[in-house]
Amino acid sequence: MGSVELESVKNSVRRMWADDVLPSLSTLVSIPALSPAFDPDWAETGHLDAAVEHVRAWFVERDLPGATVDVVRLPGRSPVLLLDVPATEGAQDKGTVLMYGHLDKQPPLGGWSEGLGPWTPVVRDGRLYGRGSADDGYAGYAAATALAAVREAGGSHARIVVLLETGEESGSPDLPAYLDHLSDRLGEVSLVVCLDSGGNDYERLWLTTSLRGLAQVHVTVRVLDTAQHSGMASGIVPSSFRVLRTLLDRLENSETGEIRLAECNVEIPANRVAEARETIEAVPGSILGTTPWHASTKPVVDDEVELLLNNTWRPSLSIIGASGMPDPAEAGNVLRTSTTLALSFRLPPTADSQAALDAITKALTTDVPYDATVELSGVEAADGWNAPEPAPWLTKALEHASDRIFGKPWGNVGLGGSIPFMGLLGEKYPEAQFVVTGALGPDSNAHVPDEWLHLDHAQRVTETVATVLDAHATS
Repeated sequence: MGSVELESVKNSVRRMWADDVLPSLSTLVSIPALSPAFDPDWAETGHLDAAVEHVRAWFVERDLPGATVDVVRLPGRSPVLLLDVPATEGAQDKGTVLMYGHLDKQPPLGGWSEGLGPWTPVVRDGRLYGRGSADDGYAGYAAATALAAVREAGGSHARIVVLLETGEESGSPDLPAYLDHLSDRLGEVSLVVCLDSGGNDYERLWLTTSLRGLAQVHVTVRVLDTAQHSGMASGIVPSSFRVLRTLLDRLENSETGEIRLAECNVEIPANRVAEARETIEAVPGSILGTTPWHASTKPVVDDEVELLLNNTWRPSLSIIGASGMPDPAEAGNVLRTSTTLALSFRLPPTADSQAALDAITKALTTDVPYDATVELSGVEAADGWNAPEPAPWLTKALEHASDRIFGKPWGNVGLGGSIPFMGLLGEKYPEAQFVVTGALGPDSNAHVPDEWLHLDHAQRVTETVATVLDAHATS
C-alpha cells in the first residue's frame, strides 16, 4: 500500500474511531460481561449475551459489502460472534484471514481511583478507562474498522472472518469445540490477526512472538472433620497449612521461585534469548519502570533480560486464591479442618501443559505427609504458543507500517500471559502467518483496577492491521 493510500487509511481510521468506535466501545465497557468462570450463571444473568448483541448490532450497521454477521451457539457453551466478509476482486485465492478478540471480562475488583469504576466508561487524557476497554473489547471494533479503511482507500483484502469469543478469560474452554464446528466454514486460514496483546511501550508496534501456557488447580488439604481448639489439638493434629506448605515445596523453590518439575521447564530457544536482549536494549527500564513496587521491594533478579525471560519462557507459580482461613480480625484460637489454595502455573510456550499438569497432580497427591486428605478441583491446562518466522511479504508490510505510522522499527517480545486460542490455531493451521499484537501496554492495568485503553495507540494499531490486510491480499 503506497503513501497516498496510507494517508487515506489514517484519515478513515481516525474518523471511524471518533464517530463510531469510541461511543459504542464505551457502552460495551458499561456491560458487566464477566467470563463464565466468574459468573457461572452467565446464561441467566444475560450480560455476555448483551455484550454479543451490542457488538453484533454495530457490525450490522457497518454494512460491509456481502458481509454476514452470526451468533454461533453450541449447547452448554458461551456464544461466539462472527463477522464474515468476502474477499475483494482478485484476492479470492488468498485463503481466510481469521481476526480474533474476545468480549468476556475479568472481575471488577475494588480499589479503582476516584471518578473511575469497572463499568463506568471515562475518557481522560487520551485514555478510555473501564473493565474490558483494553482487554479486549476494542479488538472487534479495530478489526472491522481496519477492514473498512482498506476498502475506503481502494485496497484489497482476502476473505475476512472476525471471531469474538466469550470465554477467553476462563481459559477458552469452549473454543476447541467451536473450531471443530466451524472448520469447514473457516476454510484454509492463511493469516491470523490477534488483537489481544500489546508490548513494552506505546511508541512502536509490538509483535508477540510467544505466549506462555497454563496449568491451574485448586488444592485442598483436609485434616479434621470438625475444627478443634488449637490449645487442645496443636502438636497432635498436623496443621493443614503446614501440609500444604510441604507440598508446595515439591513444586517450587521458595527462595528463588524456580519450578522444580522437569515437565514444566524447557530449553529457551537461542533466537528468543537474543530477542529478549534486543527488547531491553530498545526500551531499557520497561520491565522494572512500570511495576508498582511497594516501599523497598526488589525484583527477583536485577538483570532485566533475565526478568523478561522469567516472564516469557520460564515457568512460575502464583497463589491466586485461598479459602478455609478466616479474616485475621475474626480468627479464633482454632486448628482449622482444611486449607485450600488456588495454584496458577504459567508454563513455557513449548511445554506440554497436560504433562505438566500430570506432574503437578502427582507431586500434590503422592506420599502426602501424615496421610492427610488432598482434594483437587478447578483443574485446567492449556498449551502456549511460539510464533513461526514471518514471511517476506509480512516483514515488508510491517517495516512499511512501522516506518510510516510509528516512525520506529517494530519490536518483538514474548508475552508472559496466555491466549489459549493461539496454541489451538497454531496446531490446526501450521502454515498460517500470525500477527499477534494489540494496544495493551505495561501499565494498561488489565485484570486489575483502573484498566485503560491508550486511544491513539489503538488507532495506530488499527492502521497497521489495515496495511497488513492489503499486503496479504496482494502478496
